[in-house]
Amino acid sequence: MIEDEPAIAELIALTIRECDAVIEKTFSAEQAIFLLQNKSYDLILADWMLPGLQGIDLVAAVKSKNREQLVLMITAKADAESIVRGLEAGADDYVSKPFDPRVLAARVKNLLRRKQAEAQAQVLGSTEVFELNGLKFDYGRVEVTLKQNPIHLTPSEFKLLGFLLKSQGRVLTRDQLIDLIQGEDVSVTGRTIDTHVFALRKKLLDWSEHIETIRGVGYRVNYSI
Repeated sequence: MIEDEPAIAELIALTIRECDAVIEKTFSAEQAIFLLQNKSYDLILADWMLPGLQGIDLVAAVKSKNREQLVLMITAKADAESIVRGLEAGADDYVSKPFDPRVLAARVKNLLRRKQAEAQAQVLGSTEVFELNGLKFDYGRVEVTLKQNPIHLTPSEFKLLGFLLKSQGRVLTRDQLIDLIQGEDVSVTGRTIDTHVFALRKKLLDWSEHIETIRGVGYRVNYSI
């Protein structure tokens, strides 16, 4: 999130946390650009009127490098011309200040669902082979081996591990994992996710240390171990 007014930044952060998401705050576009050089984010929330580089210019710069990056603009510029300019710059959605936290939460959840659906399609259609510390994860063949020994996973366990690996170290909340794994014939709850992770850890033996629990939030794969 890029917002230079502390009170508004705190309100946005509170709203996003209630969506069961992790948020990182910055107060200028320049700080955001620095962070984006080293990290990736599911969603960027950007104010328009910022000190220094303006939010709309940040959106255009981000989209020029990564068209898939989701961006939501939150700004006091509520006139039709400004909204059109923001969307044409690349914003995926636009919320005007003052905003109702319920509306902001709904917009954020909608964009994150879209991101999750795209991630699910990529994993299910992927032919990549991923290797890390003796683990080999073959998306195309739907095979997992650990030190060349086959690991037999259920379909839900395979998808769960695949999504965690694809997230590149980002934390996936339980709600995100529920949306990613749940299908027409599969009913998933937060407790179900915890059960799948427990089963994965048992099957992956020492490699399971890579799967980190982020208390009260969800899980991620730690690449630095």
